[in-house]
Amino acid sequence: MRILIVDDSSVMRKLIARSIRQAGFRDAEILEASDGAEGLVSAREHCPDLVMADWNMPNMSGLEMLKALREEGDRVRLGFVTSESSVAISYEATQAGASFFLNKPIDADLLCRALEGSRR
Repeated sequence: MRILIVDDSSVMRKLIARSIRQAGFRDAEILEASDGAEGLVSAREHCPDLVMADWNMPNMSGLEMLKALREEGDRVRLGFVTSESSVAISYEATQAGASFFLNKPIDADLLCRALEGSRR
């Protein structure tokens, strides 16, 4: 499984990657991007099985990246891992095509469920 982590915090990217490995996905190939624009390029180039993105990032937000992918016809499973927790934002993400919405800090059980849904 190839997983793209998109977050403007390098520390958060490392924490998410560690959580993925601790959830039993030790063989997953982890890719990283520092904002939505970089994530969009990486998703195009590497065709990940799953994208885990932050909501608020410079240059291009996670939501803008998701919308751009969907406009291109890319149906990669994309979920948000964010400190944003309002019902309105969660609804907006779902309406744009997000597969899941996890709040920081990451709940291990919810992360496992999100990852299990990405296995092919």
